[in-house]
Amino acid sequence: MSGAPAIGRAATEGPYFEDLEVGQVGPAAPALTLTEGHAALHQAILGDRLRLALDATLAARVCGEGAAIAHPGLVWDVAIGQSTLLTRRVIGNLFYRGLALRRAPRIGDTLRTVTEVVALRQNRAKPGRAATGVAALHIRTVDQEERPVLDFWRAAMLPLRDPAGETGHADDLAAVGGELEGATLAAPFAGWDLAAYRELVPGPHFADLQAPRTWAVEGGDVVSSAPELARLSLNVAGTHHDAAAGGHGQRLVYGGHTIGIAAAQLTRALPSLVSIVAWHSCDHLGPVFEGDTLRSEVELERAEPLPGGGLVHLRSRVRADRDAAPAEVLDWRLIGLLA
Repeated sequence: MSGAPAIGRAATEGPYFEDLEVGQVGPAAPALTLTEGHAALHQAILGDRLRLALDATLAARVCGEGAAIAHPGLVWDVAIGQSTLLTRRVIGNLFYRGLALRRAPRIGDTLRTVTEVVALRQNRAKPGRAATGVAALHIRTVDQEERPVLDFWRAAMLPLRDPAGETGHADDLAAVGGELEGATLAAPFAGWDLAAYRELVPGPHFADLQAPRTWAVEGGDVVSSAPELARLSLNVAGTHHDAAAGGHGQRLVYGGHTIGIAAAQLTRALPSLVSIVAWHSCDHLGPVFEGDTLRSEVELERAEPLPGGGLVHLRSRVRADRDAAPAEVLDWRLIGLLA
């Protein structure tokens, strides 16, 4: 038709590594209101067993009346998912640093996330491999009243548009992240009645544990419904949805899926865990694929007393059993709250 505008094609897959700049803020993902439906699907996929997220009567007694407490894993999955508009082309997530809950959201809260590029490092060229780089992102999540919910750093490996390109980016990724202090970590839970939790929930509780101690979690968990979890959390990274988008010949499981299963296995070792409040670090050691069976070992590294209970500094090491050979896939150092 004469005079009709030309129909063009616009790429929607997100930036390549050389498109990023330090200080760049990513596009805004949709805000997400947490619902009982989100909580139920999240629990079905990962097997969440934190009592406060499952038992509304217990949560009301310990945390005060109001809407149900949201599982912290649901909260961090949504925050990570909202940060993926900058990393749609991600090859793999390498690490997380300094993740800390600033408050404990409830069902009905709305989460919104801002993602900023804070460091860039191009990887050393390897024969026969296309050029890649690592982008370190600072991620901040707030609720509907602009109250801080999460603050953390994530590092994602991305391809260059030019397979032989050179950007000169060489930032020190070891400097990314911040230290976590006990007083800051305990603040969001200061109003909780930990004495009531001790009374109502069987132990072991904080006073019953002494570091070092290790638990080998018996029994593994198969990874299933991987794209469903990515969709639930608004994660748009192509490699989690499209087998052709990554370099593995199959979909790569979202790293938070592995972390979520590790969290569920942790509560089998420590069934009295009140909540997970922070991560010192989380390193992805290898890829995970749907159908893998994950097994974990949990180590209590340090115990830090607080009024009414305490923080436990834990390390979860996860391996994937698959047909070829078992592979170490996760090294997660987290902080839990015990009564």
